[in-house]
This record gives sequence, C-alpha cells and structure tokens, in this order.
Amino acid sequence: MKKIWSSIKPYIRWVILGGTLFFIAKAFKDHWREVAGIRIAPQGWTMLAIALLVTLLAHIWSGWVWTWILQAFKQPIEPRWALQVYLKTNVAKYLPGNVWHFYGRIAAVRGVGGSVGAASISVLLEPLLMAAAALAIALFSGGLGWINTASDSRMWGLQILGLVVVLLGVHPRVLNPIVQRLSRSKKVTDTEEFTIERYPLLPLLGEMGFLGFRGTGFLFTLLAVGSIAPSQILPLLSAFSFAWLLGLVVPGAPGGLGVFEATAIALLDQQLPAAFILTGVALFRLVSILAEISAAGLAIISERLWTNP
Repeated sequence: MKKIWSSIKPYIRWVILGGTLFFIAKAFKDHWREVAGIRIAPQGWTMLAIALLVTLLAHIWSGWVWTWILQAFKQPIEPRWALQVYLKTNVAKYLPGNVWHFYGRIAAVRGVGGSVGAASISVLLEPLLMAAAALAIALFSGGLGWINTASDSRMWGLQILGLVVVLLGVHPRVLNPIVQRLSRSKKVTDTEEFTIERYPLLPLLGEMGFLGFRGTGFLFTLLAVGSIAPSQILPLLSAFSFAWLLGLVVPGAPGGLGVFEATAIALLDQQLPAAFILTGVALFRLVSILAEISAAGLAIISERLWTNP
C-alpha cells in the first residue's frame, strides 16, 4: 500500500493543481466581459497600496512569531537575525516541492550553532499553529453562520476533531515525547535543548494575528475593486480564513496558488458579483507576491546595513 501511495503521490499535486486552475479559468471564461469592464479608480490604487503595506506587515509579524517558537526551544538566535532569515526564505515556498523555505530556515539555524532538531520542529510547528488558528476562526464563523463550509454534521465533526488533534498535539506533554523519540531514532544527542516547557499559546495567538493582518489586506484589495458593506466585513474575513487554510493544507501548487483562489471564489459566489470576486482574488495574489518579495528585499537591505554600518 505504501509503495502504491508513493507512486501516485506526485500525480495528486498535479491533479489538484489542474482541477483548481480549470475551475478558475472557467470562471474567468464565463465572466470575462464583466471582469474586462472593471476599472480601478484613483482611490482604488490607494487601497491597493494599503493592502500591500498591511500584507507586508503580516509577513513581518509572522516572522516574529517564528522567533517566539525558536525562543521557546531555547535556541541561541537573535530575533532580528531570525526575522531576516524568515523573510528571505519565504519566497522559496513558490519553488516546486513547497519545502525549500523550510529547508533554508533549518540550514540557517544550524549554521549559527542552533539545533537541527529544534529548527525542524519549529518549521513544522509554525504551519500547524497557522492551520489551528485558521480552523478555529472558520469553525467560529461557521457556527455564527458567516460562512457555510460544512455540508453536514459529519464534516463539521471532522473539522472540530482536526482542531482538537492539532491543539492537543502541540502540548508539551505530547510534543516533547514525540520529539525525543524522533531524535533517538535519528541519533541526535541534543534532545534536552529543544524540549518545550509551556504550551505555545502566545505563538498560536500570534498566528491569529497574522491571519487578521492577511484578511485585512484582502479586504483592502477588494475595496480597490468596489465597495463593501460593513455587514460583509466579518463574513469576508471568515471566508478568507477558510480559503487560506485550504491553500495551506491541500497538496496543490506551491504557496497555495490556485487552491486559495478557487476556494475564495466558491465561498464568495453568493455574497459578491462574480467579476468583483475574480478581479479581487487575482489582485490579492499579485499583492501577496509583491509583499513577500518586498519583505525579502527589506531583510537583505537591513542585514547589509547591520553588517556594514
């Protein structure tokens, strides 16, 4: 069974990518006239600039949260240095495989004398906490009726179960024994250095803040295209969180490319005009990539200025 799974696994990514891109392409095909008719007003460009700034802040904030995780494992790193590493490696997630940003962070921590095990667990813990934060927001939103993500009680139960498993899995009493067992199996001798003493509540709340920043950037991107009623703000933020969650966990294109867009279009189809959604999600992807590139550039510049004052 394992051999069969390993042989078909590379093709699953392409199937998911192909399906999501087909869905998006069909949506554009059906509404291309409306999309072509959309014009961004002068104030819309201001909204896009704000969206870019907020999204840039989101990535910087996410980098700080990663430094908290490393500090929880008592790693000998400076927060400023770790933030620079995080921002510089973040753009590597768009490379095929979607793991090179993790590899870059692990190698960087190892290069300054940190624990390979701690770095590995930190890059695993970060997306787990992100997923838990997004799932908690989606479940809360679904309970209030802001979004409809669960077609029946079984799906709702699976979402709750997934959240409980993640929240319990990052508890020190569960995580530390797993880390130590993996370390012994790999003959790593620094297990004591990267045990975690308390529940990572602060990083979890930090990831919720990250999603708040990202969702705000999404709202400003939509405002560049058209107007949004105040009553739509919370449902839009909720839909964004769920779409972002699927982009994170579904094995599709690197960086959630295609999965996020397809999910956002499907969730918002009943709330906003199709052309509005299509233009908004396309612009938001562009804003996100520009923000990540800008963050990496700022990290490189700050690193050089700090090294050569």
